[in-house]
Amino acid sequence: MVEKVLEEADLAISKNELLRRLPRQVMRQTLNIILGYLEEKGVIMIGSKGVLWIHNENPKMKKLLEESVDAS
Repeated sequence: MVEKVLEEADLAISKNELLRRLPRQVMRQTLNIILGYLEEKGVIMIGSKGVLWIHNENPKMKKLLEESVDAS
């Protein structure tokens, strides 16, 4: 639910905006735990402007990342 809202957002959104866009009521503490987990997984980035979805499942991008890691 949180992942879907973040993935569909074009730009970084604040936590308050994220809470408003969620289809059901979510407590702020629960949202903070979810965001912490997603940040640890490397799926989102939390900055001063808000939360941004950074995960990319493009196969070309995965291949490029694997090649760049192997080169070093």
